[in-house]
Amino acid sequence: MPIDFSLTDEQKQLQALARRFAREQIIPIASEYDAKEEIPWQIVEKLHQVGLLNTGIPEEYGGLGLSMLDEVITGEELAFGCMGIYTIAMASELGITPILIAGSDEQKKRFFKKLTEKPALAAFALSEPGNGSDAAALRTRALREGDHYLLNGTKTWITNGGEAEVIVVFATINPEARHKGVVAMVLEKGTPGFKANKLHGKMGQRASGTYELVFEDVRIPAANLLGAEGDGFKIAMNTLNKTRVPVAAGSVGVARRALEESTKYAKEREAFGKPVSDYQAIQFKLAEMFMGLETARTYTYYAAWLTDQGLPQAHAASVAKAYASEIAFEAANQAIQIHGGYGYMHEYPVEKLLRDVKLNQIYEGTNEIQRLIIARHILSS
Repeated sequence: MPIDFSLTDEQKQLQALARRFAREQIIPIASEYDAKEEIPWQIVEKLHQVGLLNTGIPEEYGGLGLSMLDEVITGEELAFGCMGIYTIAMASELGITPILIAGSDEQKKRFFKKLTEKPALAAFALSEPGNGSDAAALRTRALREGDHYLLNGTKTWITNGGEAEVIVVFATINPEARHKGVVAMVLEKGTPGFKANKLHGKMGQRASGTYELVFEDVRIPAANLLGAEGDGFKIAMNTLNKTRVPVAAGSVGVARRALEESTKYAKEREAFGKPVSDYQAIQFKLAEMFMGLETARTYTYYAAWLTDQGLPQAHAASVAKAYASEIAFEAANQAIQIHGGYGYMHEYPVEKLLRDVKLNQIYEGTNEIQRLIIARHILSS
């Protein structure tokens, strides 16, 4: 099979669109919304207008039906502008994915219409206050009552949770059954008994909304169940295996921004009569950042390609997510070091890069969980 690293003309156009959008629309307002801890809804609306929101929805349901590689290409560009703002769109794709995986044709038509006819978001509600990585130990209960499920419990760390038109909620019908008792169902905005409490004081990604979700006798139609009872855990894992790849893409975007800002500053800043870029210590830092960026991007593309080919890719998604997020964190850290005291101040964007990308090592499965997945792949091969 030939190896081809070139992008198609369509992908180049998509990349150019996302790059222009990041530089013209996101970068000018990123710092403001980070400080305000607010979602820039005007950006969400513009993403919808140019076709960069909910891009994974297939064409037959009103979307663009972009491939995973397409999503990775655009994701890098949007995260270059602001990882927090990119997370809004990325988390909406996360909320869409379980419906893509397990939804019926009727469910896809019903739920995706809400996300294509206007600027709207989806969300994915799995983590709970007492368990994040242990997705089989859910305490949120779903009890069948006729043609409805009665939902009670609490979710936390849910991106878009307070804004989403549709939220895929994972609950248990039998806690003792652990993963075999998990169900996935779609909660629609405005359902009685549902409350979303915004979490404040985040270290980074402050332009995206993170919520605690509380369910008190929430009635969800049985018609909103994805798959069958007991399928929820499998749906959640299959979702995360796919959506860890866009997290890696976001990390690549942050790493590229860190390198670009550092290169620009190193050429402009003088010390002892010459630009600091003339010093080998700085050159080595830039070289390390470049090596990490290039290898992270290449492996992320590989994980995306495996996904698009329908090949086993859970281990590759974990490698891409863990490696790219750690490379990006180190790149942001070195960017601050290159900037010196200025890098520690809001005046320059590099301190925000570090705060934002730290979360990439935590959400959608901590990097420790990724190492477990990778180790199991090695030992079972």
